[in-house]
Amino acid sequence: MDGPGILARSMSTPRITDKFGNAWQYHSRSDQHSKVACWALLFDLLHQCPLLREHVANGKIGFGINHEMRDFKNNRSKYLDLVICTPGSTTYSQDMIFVDLAEQYHVELTAEQRAQLASYPRLPRVGVGSVHLALEAKAAMTEHIKALPRLFDELNSSHLAIHGSADFAIAAGFAIVNYAATFVSSDRNKQNLATHAAVVTKHTQPKATERTIKKLEEIPRRTHGGAEGFDALGIVVLELKNDGAPVTVVTQSPAPAPADVWYYDQMIRRIASLYANKFGNV
Repeated sequence: MDGPGILARSMSTPRITDKFGNAWQYHSRSDQHSKVACWALLFDLLHQCPLLREHVANGKIGFGINHEMRDFKNNRSKYLDLVICTPGSTTYSQDMIFVDLAEQYHVELTAEQRAQLASYPRLPRVGVGSVHLALEAKAAMTEHIKALPRLFDELNSSHLAIHGSADFAIAAGFAIVNYAATFVSSDRNKQNLATHAAVVTKHTQPKATERTIKKLEEIPRRTHGGAEGFDALGIVVLELKNDGAPVTVVTQSPAPAPADVWYYDQMIRRIASLYANKFGNV
């Protein structure tokens, strides 16, 4: 699967600027990492799910961005990063397709990946009708333990909103955890780093990553309709110091192993299988 590598490569270039003149690879007030993560996931899913490609080619589905889904039972709403859906009544004046998002999100692809992207059928942005798949991506980059309640609650509320709105929809969660021992935080460096020394946060590793993953494993997962939980949940571990050094994918422990249900490849295969089973008659 290409997703984790695409995510790491794309986040290696500092692109998020602040009012102090700094350029960041990751900024706590930006959703750039979530956008790239969901784009990369869909890139892999299009390759792994023939039925999805068929539906795209036949114009049966499109995608929506930051789509609001409302839990009918509790009347709580949540904006999901990316949804795959049937076209609704709303139309968009701009002719945006999935390929265009790669440039808009500054996704960095290899020559082979660009060729693969060019082979995919045209997937347009559409007004959201019936949601088939909803994706939500969240990250724990620094102060892992302190951020755990927020991370858990934001992901947990996502599957509740998705299935509370459409129980048949596939709810997929994607968590990114930082394994770096040091981190330059945008929140702690509100000054021009060209003229001031950076404040560097130290992480207790591997403990911080291990505890974060352990908490993420507590997020409910479901195996049948009518239950609460994500239909698929993936965890990717990166080493991101946020100081301009290249971002790398961590594959050794404590990152999920290939046999783990939250291993990235397992998540993609599970979504592909669920899509084929749920929407074969669309």
